[in-house]
Amino acid sequence: MIHGIASVALLALSGWAVATFPRSVLAFLLFQGSILAIYLARMPRWLRVGLLGIALLVMMPVIGSVNGYYLEVATQVGIFVALALGLNIVVGLAGLLDLGYVAFFAVGAYTWAIFGSPHANVMFGGGFPLGPTWFYAFLLIGLLVAAGTGILLGLPVLRLRGDYLAIVTLGFGEVIRVLANNLDKPINLTNGPKGITPISRPPVPLGLPYGEYFYFLVLLIVCVVVIVNRRLEDSHIGRAWEAIREDELAAQAMGVPLVHSKLLAFACGASFAGVMGVVFSAKQVFINPESFTFLESIGVLAMVILGGMGSIPGAVLGATVVTVLNLQVLKGFSLWLNELKNAGVTILGYNLADLPTQLEPAKYERMIFGVILVLMMIFRPQGIFPVRRRQRELAPARARVAGAAEP
Repeated sequence: MIHGIASVALLALSGWAVATFPRSVLAFLLFQGSILAIYLARMPRWLRVGLLGIALLVMMPVIGSVNGYYLEVATQVGIFVALALGLNIVVGLAGLLDLGYVAFFAVGAYTWAIFGSPHANVMFGGGFPLGPTWFYAFLLIGLLVAAGTGILLGLPVLRLRGDYLAIVTLGFGEVIRVLANNLDKPINLTNGPKGITPISRPPVPLGLPYGEYFYFLVLLIVCVVVIVNRRLEDSHIGRAWEAIREDELAAQAMGVPLVHSKLLAFACGASFAGVMGVVFSAKQVFINPESFTFLESIGVLAMVILGGMGSIPGAVLGATVVTVLNLQVLKGFSLWLNELKNAGVTILGYNLADLPTQLEPAKYERMIFGVILVLMMIFRPQGIFPVRRRQRELAPARARVAGAAEP
C-alpha cells in the first residue's frame, strides 16, 4: 500500500510540475518516470491498471492541451512501441535477425497514401482520394498487405540464418526504399522522391483535435498489439519460435514446422508495422522515401536490444527511451544551448557564442545511441527488462554457480 501511495504522490507531483512549467523537459521526464514507477511498484493489479489509465487517458491529454509538443512526443512513442513489439517477435522470439523491418512500415504507409490522396487519379483516372472513413478499412488492408510482404520476404530466406539472413533482410529493406524512390516512371506509382501529399485523415469523433485523436488511436493499437504479443508468447506458436531461436536443428527434430513457424513470425511482425504505417501516413499527411531509411530499421532494432530481446515490457521501455532521447532530450538540450549562445553566456572564460554549430547535441543522435548500446552490451547484455530465460543465460558464471548451489 505504501508503494501505491508513493506512486500516486509521484504522479500528482509530476502532473503539477508539467502544468506549472509547460516548457520544461525535466518536468515531462518526471511524468514519464512516474509511469515507469507505477509499473514497477508493488501494488494490487487493479490499482496499477487504474493509475496507468489515469496517467495515459486523462493526464496525458491534459498535458497535451498545455503543450501540444508533449502529445506529439507521446504519439511518436506509441508508433515506435508498436514497431518494436513487431520486430520483437521476429528477432526476440524467433531469433531471426531482420535489418529491413522498416520496409513493412513503408508498405503500410504507401498503401493508404496512394489511395487516400489525389495521386491515385494518375493511375486510375478519377474517383480519388477515397473518403476519410476508408482509413479504418485500410488499417486491415495495410495489415494484410504488410503480412503478405513479410511472407514474400520469408520464402527465399528460410534456409538462411545469422549474418546471411541479416544481409538479405537489409537488402530487402533497401530494395523497398529504392522502389519507392524510383517508381514514378513509367507508371507513377509512388511519385518518387517528391513523395505523396495531401493524404486524407480519418473523421474525428466527438470533435477531438487531431493531436488527441491520433494519440488515443495509437494508444488503442498499442494495447491491442501488447495483448496479441502476450497471447502469442504463451501459445504453442510462441514456444515454437523460442525453440527455433535456441536451436533450429533440435526444434526440427522435435517436430516444430520450421517453414510454417518462420513465415508466421515474419507475417506477424510485419503486420504490426503495416498498421502503424497506415496511421503514420494519415498523421503526417505527407510521406516520401526518406522516412523509411536503413537507419530507421537500426533504430527500431536498438529499441528491442536496449529493452531486452523477447521481452514485451522491454520493447515498450526501449522504444520509449530511444524516442524520448531523440525527440525530446537531445533536441531540448540543443535548444537550451542555442539560447545560451544567443545570450552570449560565458562559462569558465569561454563565450558560448563562439561554440561551433557542429557541436549541437541533436546532431550526435546516432553516436549517442551507439555509445548506449556498447555500454549495454558490456554491463547489461540482457537488456533493461529481460525475460527470465535470457537473464539466466547471460548472468555471470559466478552467479549461475551460486544459484545452482542453493537448495
